[in-house]
Amino acid sequence: MRVLFAGAPGLGHLFPLVPLARAMREVGHEVAVASMDGGEGVAASGLPYLPIAPGVDWRKEIRDAGRTRRPDLMQRVVESNSADREAFVPLAAHVNSRVADETVELAAQWRPDLVVYEYQFPVALLAATRLGVPAVQHDLGFARTPKLRALMLAEMADTFARHGIDRLPDPADTIDLAPPSMAGDERYGSSMRPVAYNGEGDVPAELAAPAHRPRVAVTLGTVPPKTDGLTRIERVIAAAADIDAEFVLATGDLDLGTLGSLPDNVRPYGWVPWRALLSTCAAAIHHGGSSTALGALDAGIPQLVLPDGSDRFITAAAVHERGAGLSATAEEITPALLHRLLTDEALTGAAREVSTEIAAMPSPTAMAEHLTTLAHPTP
Repeated sequence: MRVLFAGAPGLGHLFPLVPLARAMREVGHEVAVASMDGGEGVAASGLPYLPIAPGVDWRKEIRDAGRTRRPDLMQRVVESNSADREAFVPLAAHVNSRVADETVELAAQWRPDLVVYEYQFPVALLAATRLGVPAVQHDLGFARTPKLRALMLAEMADTFARHGIDRLPDPADTIDLAPPSMAGDERYGSSMRPVAYNGEGDVPAELAAPAHRPRVAVTLGTVPPKTDGLTRIERVIAAAADIDAEFVLATGDLDLGTLGSLPDNVRPYGWVPWRALLSTCAAAIHHGGSSTALGALDAGIPQLVLPDGSDRFITAAAVHERGAGLSATAEEITPALLHRLLTDEALTGAAREVSTEIAAMPSPTAMAEHLTTLAHPTP
């Protein structure tokens, strides 16, 4: 069987697809991942990468759609830093429409038996419908997506009509990575255990073993630091100087040169495999990326979420409401807050409960076997 995975061109959109894609390959299926410019990094996972509409820029197209077609939505997106998802996803739908022909053509050439797509890339559902094969939506974390999908599909009605389709069918299934106790009242689809994929590479030798004092992993993800500056990490570093713990800055290629000398207990490491680092840590501090938060929950450690936009407020709320961590603004970052993160036994207890829950969720391999029955149902 041939399985095409597709998603918007961002690591936070494509990396969560990797564990299932690898599981499908391990049980004998041929897989590939398709995305637009900016998605090439997923090829480091060893999965074949198929480019869609080279030269078309996802973010530029969203800005153009907001300026020329839906300025009302764009104003809401700008004011909320994309946290207003009901305004953002219709603009993302315009990018899907922009690459519809290329996506349908790519799928027709590759001839998948099954399409798996993340929810912001429903043009893959269109391609699957044109081919007459099932499509499965792969959600990314804590956002509840049925209403968001409906908004996107409504915005794409003209594109579907152009391809001879009055109304797209619902996906054959929806994969939900949210631990059941954190999915709220809106449960749907099939649960799958969130297995971390954070890129290839090993943890530096000096971080491979637990520290002699509590260690805290700190990251702001791949997008927020580039758009929002260093304010939050500056405040974390200032507060960390007063805490008897070791803080590891897993900040990728972010330039920290403007911060000057760091406290002795704060060490920058650039790119570090996040989930592997968490296994040596007592707590985590991050921006609210769903995969980042799920990694900390899987590790069973409390987390401080510093959301700034997009769906990261949804992640922060889910973690806070479950009692597995804290949520704060930049102005609320203090030594007292970091001390509570490391010492509040209720936070640690809830995080460990969710870790146990995650371990009991169906594995990507089990999901791969389920998806095989969707593409080749038993007579």
